[in-house]
Amino acid sequence: MTNSIHPTSIVDPLAKLGEGCTVGPYAIIEEGVEMGTNCEIEAHAIIKKWTILGKEIKVGHFAVIGGDPQHLSFDSSIQSHVQVGDNVRVGEGVTIHRSIYAEGVTHIGSKSYLMGYSHIGHDGNLGEEVILANGALIGGHVSIGDHTFIGGGAGVHQFVRIGQGVMIGGLAEISKDVPPHLTISGRNLAYGLNLIGMKRRQISNEDTKALKHAYRSVLLKRGNPSLSAKNCLEDSIISSSILAKEFVEFFLLEGRGFVKSKSQA
Repeated sequence: MTNSIHPTSIVDPLAKLGEGCTVGPYAIIEEGVEMGTNCEIEAHAIIKKWTILGKEIKVGHFAVIGGDPQHLSFDSSIQSHVQVGDNVRVGEGVTIHRSIYAEGVTHIGSKSYLMGYSHIGHDGNLGEEVILANGALIGGHVSIGDHTFIGGGAGVHQFVRIGQGVMIGGLAEISKDVPPHLTISGRNLAYGLNLIGMKRRQISNEDTKALKHAYRSVLLKRGNPSLSAKNCLEDSIISSSILAKEFVEFFLLEGRGFVKSKSQA
């Protein structure tokens, strides 16, 4: 299977393209890029040096993958990477910055969908099937768990951790860590579990009951949530559920603090 490369595009001879790739008009693919099979790079998109793309990735118009980090002390001669998993859709105008560390990686998990003009800062780590709606802004060093949705125009502060299965509303302001399976809106406010998302992912009734217990035991208690988490970790309903135990253990690693339940705000 041959590649289709438009004559107005610029593809560096040191770039490696898999079979069946399409490169549109005026697109640029720089040296050291590695691209899997059946990728589509639309007109005017730019794939910067040392970017690694999986297979069957579509990159929209004017998107830039692998650009230099917005970090005052960054040395642009450092070789670092963006790595994108298989079957990822990158919308128009999306920007993804490479790591600030030598051989470091900004990672985008497989089957993720980054909608138009969203941004992922350096050293981000997105899980699989993550969706960023239009204009979502993700700071540097942010980690996002699998199956998480971040609404349009939402902003996530650098170094924030977001667990799996989270639903973040549009225009939300996230500067605290977000435990798994929550629904978040506004400024760091939890509005309960992401029950619709849990149903779609076919989470069992037993795990759902255990997560509800964990939510009440930690986020609905006043005081230090990390201490509440330690006190309830051995509850039988929590210890018997992998998902509930993961939820509680999230609070045992303190970073930027945690979102609060709306009822406790």
